[in-house]
Amino acid sequence: MSSGPHHTYRGHRRQSFVAQDVNELVELRARQRTFHGAYSRTAIGALGYALTILRLFDRDFYRIGLLFAILGALLFILSFFRARHSAHDFADRNKEAASVDEGIQTVGQDTSRIYGRPFVTAGWIVLQVSAVVAAVEIGMLILILRREASIP
Repeated sequence: MSSGPHHTYRGHRRQSFVAQDVNELVELRARQRTFHGAYSRTAIGALGYALTILRLFDRDFYRIGLLFAILGALLFILSFFRARHSAHDFADRNKEAASVDEGIQTVGQDTSRIYGRPFVTAGWIVLQVSAVVAAVEIGMLILILRREASIP
């Protein structure tokens, strides 16, 4: 017995989900690229940059490399939570809610197919990523200014 809400996909568990057609597969892949891939790729980039700094530069730059490693780790944590948030976009209960919802239809949506929850960027994750990047940039500025002040 598992706890928590049960999400079914056309009456089946998530592990047995198969896209009905090419359009649904394209929609699923687009959401995965955005929700799962973009944040993870950014985290990998930050970790790669940290590794480059730590391997190619001398000891004076280790703190900056460590700062980018921390940035990469924090971005991976945020990408995990963002991916979890979008894990059930195609669940049956979200399709039912979307068909009942009386949201404002825009041009081109009047006859469009409902795939699940509307595709939106979560404002809270954008604010968290912005806060993390701003903190790292401020930390880097402090490290650079300290370094400049210590040079004779």
